[in-house]
This record gives sequence, C-alpha cells and structure tokens, in this order.
Amino acid sequence: MDLSGKRVVVTGAAGLVGSHLAAELAADNDVLAVDNLSKGTRDRVPDGVEFAEADVRDPEDVAEVITGDVDVVFHFAAYTDTNYGEPRQLFEENTEMTYNVLERMREVGVDKLAFTSSSTVYGEAPMPTPEDYAPLEPISVYGSSKLADEGLISTYAHSYGVQSWVYRFANIVGPRQRGNVVPDFIEKLLDDPETLEILGDGRQEKSYMHVEECVDAMTHVVEHADQDFNVYNLGTRTTTSVNRIADIVADELGVDPDYEYTGGDRGWTGDVPKMRLSIEKLAALGWEPGQSSDEAVREAARGLVEELRAERE
Repeated sequence: MDLSGKRVVVTGAAGLVGSHLAAELAADNDVLAVDNLSKGTRDRVPDGVEFAEADVRDPEDVAEVITGDVDVVFHFAAYTDTNYGEPRQLFEENTEMTYNVLERMREVGVDKLAFTSSSTVYGEAPMPTPEDYAPLEPISVYGSSKLADEGLISTYAHSYGVQSWVYRFANIVGPRQRGNVVPDFIEKLLDDPETLEILGDGRQEKSYMHVEECVDAMTHVVEHADQDFNVYNLGTRTTTSVNRIADIVADELGVDPDYEYTGGDRGWTGDVPKMRLSIEKLAALGWEPGQSSDEAVREAARGLVEELRAERE
C-alpha cells in the first residue's frame, strides 16, 4: 500500500508511537488523530494534524471517526502498562476497542488496518524469537489481550477482507514517553541522585528500539508487505540489561547512584525477563535498524532528561 494521498485514522494518537506516526504520515496524507486523552495529552498531537477527542471503547465515538472515506486505520489505542493494576479491565477494554474498530471498518467498507501488538504474546520463548514460533504462551494479562486482539484481526482479515499488518514490538523508547523504565529511572534520580531502586535483580535483558526507527519500520511494512494478514517483529538485533539502562541514565544525568534491588529474576508478575526478537523477516522485506538497543536507550534518555528537567523548572 502506498502511504501517500490517503485518508488515515490513527487511534491512540497522543501516545508515544501514535503521535510520532501521525507526524510522519501528515506530510503526505490527510491524518485524523484520535485519542481520549486518558494518558496522553493534546500537545503531543503534532501541529497541523486534525484531532478528535474520542473514546474507542464507545461504538458511537468510533462511528464518528471511522467513515467510509478512510483508506487505512492505524489502531494503537490500548492500555499499554504490562503491570496494570486492573487486569480484567485491561483485557476486556483492549479487546473491546479492537472489536469496535474492526466492526466499524466492516460496516463502512474500510479494508486496511495496522495494529500494534507486542513481544509479550510469545511469553518466555527461545531467542531470537521468530514470528512463526509456536505455541504462543503469554504470561501476562497484557500479553493475553494482545494475542486476543491478533485473533480478532486475523478473523476480519480472512473472513471480511480487512487487509492487516500486525507489529509485534520490542520495547519502544523515545521522547514524550512516560511509565517506562527509562523515564522512571530519570524521575527517580531527579528526586534522589544518590540511590536508585531497581525492580528485580537488574539482569533482565531485552531489545529496545527508538520510536523514530519504529515508525520508519511500520510504514515500510505497510508499503511492502502485501498478504491478507501480515505479522512482523519490530526490534533490534541486540539487547540491553536493566542495569545497563540504569548506567546510561545515570551517565546522562551526571550522577553516580547506588543501586538497590527489589530482588527476584523479574520486575513483576508476568514480566518476561529475557526477550530478543528475530527480525530476519523484516530484513528480508528490506528494512534494518540503524541503532543498537544501547544506542536507542541513550538517545531516548538524552531527550527525556531535557523534558523531565524542564517540567520541574
């Protein structure tokens, strides 16, 4: 699909990935940014991009923003906290939002969808994990919700003609992010530069990808993958540990804290302590990451240090 001259709807457009994607697509497309602002803020939506404050959990709101003239929907609206305190709400409302979007698309004849899934659908799998690894055994309610979403999308792709692109993300980092290990460490060290609490034992090790590279990879997949139902891992070939992230953040802040660990091999129930995705399928499509996980974390940390310091001034 050529992503130019199209009418595009982005749900979750005030979030990390949605806001950056809306900015990227707005240069060559007519973009409608949709968000209920429950987590993101209006100023995260790029200037000049049409915005609708709407709740994707409400079918009437969905009907207002997804109309028959839309060419493609990028559905990113979701609860994204893997350690969310209300797991039943997360599961039910994530799948409800995806169902509402898909059913409205079917009703009005919109036949292209891109969706942000997650590496958490794999659970604790051998690494690097390819897209065809099976069985998929998520260990968190968040991962289960994403797998359920993928099932719904597969159904609409194969039974109702909605061509779909599903992205299984590594850990995405970048500007305007909150609630992730990088901004969390920054905020803790701004409060107390002498001591940093680290969940688990600090040896959890995962792949990290900067949001700008993530957006570039997403658009590449939509423009070059042409099956009815396309699933791609998005990440880097490298990993970095929580201890290493702490070192990078401390270095960017110019502090030298003592680390205190909560203990155990994972940060919370359902945390996958080791994750690295295979990106051979993505590479075969013609896209390779330009940064390592360490480089992605450092670039994100540098920008977030400036943001979070400015918020305190």
